[in-house]
Amino acid sequence: MNLLKKITYLILFNSSLFILLIVGLQNNEKTSKVNFIINETVKLPIGFICGASFIGGSIAGSFISLKIINKKELSS
Repeated sequence: MNLLKKITYLILFNSSLFILLIVGLQNNEKTSKVNFIINETVKLPIGFICGASFIGGSIAGSFISLKIINKKELSS
């Protein structure tokens, strides 16, 4: 049950960050493209690219820490 609370908090926190990011970037005029190995994206605001990267890292880091905590609880 404790793991479910942590996952719910993780989803709610990062979703609220994403909503604030979208609302805050409504009138941003500075845009850039992200170059992938094969293609490049459409022009996106620079703040959106940085914010989405931060939120993605927050989600990935949280799931990694949840996995480590879960392993410690199972071994105890």
